[in-house]
Amino acid sequence: MAAQRPLRVLCLAGFRQSERGFREKTGALRKALRGRAELVCLSGPHPVPDAPGPEGARSDFGSCPPEQQPRGWWFSEQEADVFSALEEPAVCRGLEESLGMVAQALNRLGPFDGLLGFSQGAALAAFVCALGQAGDPRFPLPRFIILVSGFCPRGLGFKESILQRPLSLPSLHVFGDTDKVIPSQESMQLASRFPGAITLTHSGGHFIPAAASQRQAYLKFLDQFAE
Repeated sequence: MAAQRPLRVLCLAGFRQSERGFREKTGALRKALRGRAELVCLSGPHPVPDAPGPEGARSDFGSCPPEQQPRGWWFSEQEADVFSALEEPAVCRGLEESLGMVAQALNRLGPFDGLLGFSQGAALAAFVCALGQAGDPRFPLPRFIILVSGFCPRGLGFKESILQRPLSLPSLHVFGDTDKVIPSQESMQLASRFPGAITLTHSGGHFIPAAASQRQAYLKFLDQFAE
């Protein structure tokens, strides 16, 4: 009997996460899904030079390897490299470049069965699917989406009319009851855009959970797409 092909999932990092850091943050999940899913991590194209380093110090971009540079998908002010998920932004600066980067990754690294996004990456993943459902040829709809600490992105750059339409693909929404960065009601609002959404809550904060109880929920969701 032929071995089951692992599902391939493109994972979009959060704001101020580096590619290396995001790989480390998803380490427990990758271990839990070993043999079931391959996670391909992608961080944003825009450097966030004022992000704190691993020990709380400001990162030195001159000596920081590219895979360790904190990055983001878009900024919410024209002149400052900052982002706020909970306030109406003045701009969505850098969004188009990020959409181009995701489209390039889908084309060059794919095909992918699903998308996974964390925080700002979850908002972008949802928007990418909305664009794909609206007919954007750059973004073929995945078979499923997993959104961790997600929220509905704000700002005119996101063409809110698209986001108001139901997104018709299977979805798993993971969020913490004590998340101070993205409150749980924000994640619940995003989940409401997906008919039939499955929610997985945990008692922690702003991270990707992978304890035993959560592992079973991930596997149960993913097993329906196994070939």
